[in-house]
Amino acid sequence: MPAAYAGAVTDDPWAWLEDVDGEQALAWVRERNGEKAAELAATPSFAETKRRIRSILDSEAKIPDVTRRGEHLYNFWKDAQHERGVWRRTTLESYRTERPEWEVVLDLDALNEAEGANWVWHGATVWRGDEGSPDAFRYALVSLSRGGSDADVTREFDLHTKSFVEGGFERPESKGGVSWESPDSLIVYTDFGEGTMTPSGYPRIVKRWRRGTPLEQAETLFEGEPGDMYIGGGHDQMPGFERTYVFRRKTFRTGELYLLDGEKLVEVPTPPSAEEDIHREWLTVELREDWAPADVTYPAGALLAARLDDVLAGSTDFHVLYAPTETTSLAGASWTRNHLVLNILEDVTNRLEVLTPTPAGTFSRTAVEGVPQVGTVAVAPVDAVASDDVWLYVTDFLTPTTLSLASISPEGVMGEPEPLKSMPTFFDAEGLVAEQHFVTSDDGTRVPYFLVRREDLSFDGTAPTLLYGYGGFEISLTPTYSGGMGSSWLEKGGVYALANIRGGGEYGPRWHQAALKENRHKAYEDMAAVARDLVARGVTSHEHLGVQGGSNGGLLTGNMITRYPELFGAVVIQVPLLDMQRYSHLLAGASWMDEYGDPDDPEQWEFIRTFSPYHLLDPERQYPPVLFTTSTRDDRVHPGHARKMAAAMLAMGKDVTYYENIEGGHGGAATNDQASHMQALAYEFLRSRLA
Repeated sequence: MPAAYAGAVTDDPWAWLEDVDGEQALAWVRERNGEKAAELAATPSFAETKRRIRSILDSEAKIPDVTRRGEHLYNFWKDAQHERGVWRRTTLESYRTERPEWEVVLDLDALNEAEGANWVWHGATVWRGDEGSPDAFRYALVSLSRGGSDADVTREFDLHTKSFVEGGFERPESKGGVSWESPDSLIVYTDFGEGTMTPSGYPRIVKRWRRGTPLEQAETLFEGEPGDMYIGGGHDQMPGFERTYVFRRKTFRTGELYLLDGEKLVEVPTPPSAEEDIHREWLTVELREDWAPADVTYPAGALLAARLDDVLAGSTDFHVLYAPTETTSLAGASWTRNHLVLNILEDVTNRLEVLTPTPAGTFSRTAVEGVPQVGTVAVAPVDAVASDDVWLYVTDFLTPTTLSLASISPEGVMGEPEPLKSMPTFFDAEGLVAEQHFVTSDDGTRVPYFLVRREDLSFDGTAPTLLYGYGGFEISLTPTYSGGMGSSWLEKGGVYALANIRGGGEYGPRWHQAALKENRHKAYEDMAAVARDLVARGVTSHEHLGVQGGSNGGLLTGNMITRYPELFGAVVIQVPLLDMQRYSHLLAGASWMDEYGDPDDPEQWEFIRTFSPYHLLDPERQYPPVLFTTSTRDDRVHPGHARKMAAAMLAMGKDVTYYENIEGGHGGAATNDQASHMQALAYEFLRSRLA
């Protein structure tokens, strides 16, 4: 057995697989990739599935998601001719047409060829400038990642000459970021050298970096404590309300917000667990816990608003813009220039309201009519600085996504949406139905899930069924149209179920907090309850039921295979957490102790060990076949989790298929070809084991 690498635990026989780029570890990866995953990839059905998914990902008929900057709409696009992608722009008038005229601003494939690199797009931030100025919306800060990792570089880019600025701002590779403060200064948080990063691998210091000076001479604005999770900052470019700010994340769920007032930072007095947003003169506060700043108690899950100056002056008088109920939660709150659009989930179905500040300092409220009763609606401002227009995305399991443009009147009435783009039909949905069910978990909690099946399903327990879940970090799962899933699974006779288990955000903070730390098992009990209900309804049987999840969902599926192996015929575990004794010492893992607990605390380890799949493995138990997928370049969730679990199960003689993509970061894939390969592996694995 290879020797453990420096820094690994010595009582773990597979610890050497934590050495991400170690020669021995990568040799093991190549050997595993060449086994069952290679056999799957060599089959004609895999080739056809991958070809179909790749054609969907490359389709020129997809909706180009756009961001408005000045007169242009910007879009980042990948297809068969642009493997790494192009950053391009058009006008709204052209975008309205069936075939917009796109102007390429930056070609990543050409850049990679010129630089011998493997850059992956991480986004861009544009300096607005003064309205009417020739340099308005001219300069951008472009972020690029090697192979898709979270760490990236930032370079200044000229949108007029469509080239990087010679001698301009350039941030070296690191986790972190930058923000424009002025045309000649940036707010930067990055790796400034030894001792400047947190235990989670994120920046601990925020500085002001002036043009023409080396990064080493940047002026420190704020320095967090060594044990903090993440320190960052930015600048609000809203004319008349320009502000520089610093945020301090002590943990994943607790933090502080500071505003720069002259040479000093002033803390915004809000609860540590709250999420703040500042728009013009307004401060909004989304609560994660009950808060009683004075005589009034505001409930967890509520959205509050007050004038920022009043709050800084000591006022604790807030308007309650939204209060949760047993069946509702706040899915989002999006400012336009003059309005706030609330997106509310009611039993995992969206409804919208427009709130408008009044001269009296209150808010009027207008419901948005015509929102679909089944499916998902997402809202985004077109330009929150200058416009009251919004983008509306409407989607469900069986209806291709539509992007519309809508305008909000001064009175707060959203006008009739103008459909601009619709995703093409990528699979045959005839005869398919989508429905919602509820199941009772072990402790009596009512848990919803969605089911997509054939209308004429026989209910004889023979249908191959895929159950998907996540259950963490207050993230909600809602119906969306997936051409890959539809063409590779539904169209070929499969049934799909989407579970809204605790740990997610479907019912707000209470739903999330119900499955934290010592209560983590409740998320897994919910998932098992959905699995049993699918069998009890006759939809499928345990040997025909598969389960899939990634990241925290990989921890979920890891617990499904170790705690409930009898419920499933196959398991897909993607970019997962699995070794919960080591997770806080691997890459960004320390940032998630709010969610899971601290394994170095003996008392907390006692409950963490009950949901650490790596430690729950039993060579005497029968486990369903499992597919592990991960990425060598994932610098968020360490690939060692998947490697070690797969190695341990292989040593026990279990049915394990393993595939590790060399690129992709936490997303698992950096190109459409890689993404189609990873997706096809999962669907072919499930079909081969569940059919």
